[in-house]
Amino acid sequence: MNLIQECENAKRIGISGHVRPDGDCVGAVLSMQMYLRKCLPEAEIKVFLEKPPEIFCELKGYDEIDSEFPEEESFDVFFSMDCDAERMGGAEKYFRAAKKTINIDHHISNSGGGDVNYIRPEVGSTCELVYDLIDQDKLDRDLAMAIYVGMIHDTGVFQYSNTTPATMEKGAKLISFGFDFPRIIQETFYQKTYVQSHIMGRALMESIRFLNNRCIVSAIDRKTMDFYEAGPKDMEGIVNQLRNIKGICCAIFMYQTGVLEYKVSLRSDESVNVAEVASYFGGGGHKKAAGCIMHGTFYDCVNNLSLHIEKQLKKSEG
Repeated sequence: MNLIQECENAKRIGISGHVRPDGDCVGAVLSMQMYLRKCLPEAEIKVFLEKPPEIFCELKGYDEIDSEFPEEESFDVFFSMDCDAERMGGAEKYFRAAKKTINIDHHISNSGGGDVNYIRPEVGSTCELVYDLIDQDKLDRDLAMAIYVGMIHDTGVFQYSNTTPATMEKGAKLISFGFDFPRIIQETFYQKTYVQSHIMGRALMESIRFLNNRCIVSAIDRKTMDFYEAGPKDMEGIVNQLRNIKGICCAIFMYQTGVLEYKVSLRSDESVNVAEVASYFGGGGHKKAAGCIMHGTFYDCVNNLSLHIEKQLKKSEG
């Protein structure tokens, strides 16, 4: 796909990503904005996104993100980055009304809802797709840093199996632009606040193993979140820590978002395709990392998930 040709003669261009934006989403929308502004200086280019975590505030364009989703004139071109239109929240209305829509994503659950779709599930991050699509001569320090942030977040700092030799080569090129990448990794990926550390400790202490100790689950209810004055952003990283426990093939972390409603995150090894599990409940993601929203009690949710997880574990055992 030639990005500039696709945006030819566009006077108003909009860009958005999914609700509860993570590092790959934030990096993708901001890097796309930077690149299009370089190539199309006469066009108005706006980013709409739920307010991202402040750990990403160093990225150029962060302060310009519109998180209010006001009424807007229709856009000539609108980009959906790192998700399909259904996950865009308040920005979905812009996508639906745009004269032309472009969907760029790497999630296997995305069937493609744009007029133009560039969906590559075999690639580790949407930011890596941005890298592949842009003119390399346009790279500078700010653009490189935004792309790098997205790549490290969706590859687990290049440790997940979606990391390829090409991914590492691109990462090497990006850090050659001179930003402080060790600090970026520490402050946006590993560093936790005091509240986040307390919540994680609580989740680990109260976790439960099941299915012959091959799976683990933990949940934080609304009362506990209120006690710690914690929000959704404070839940990040917990499911990965559960998955790190020796002997665990599949980890489930849930936190309450409403009455009998939970946000569910799933992580696994090769024996469980959690994207397939999440799809049964209207969610999606990657083979080893996925999520969904579920309704019912904690036990209802675990029982329903375990039915699908158990089938996959038995299948993997032959």
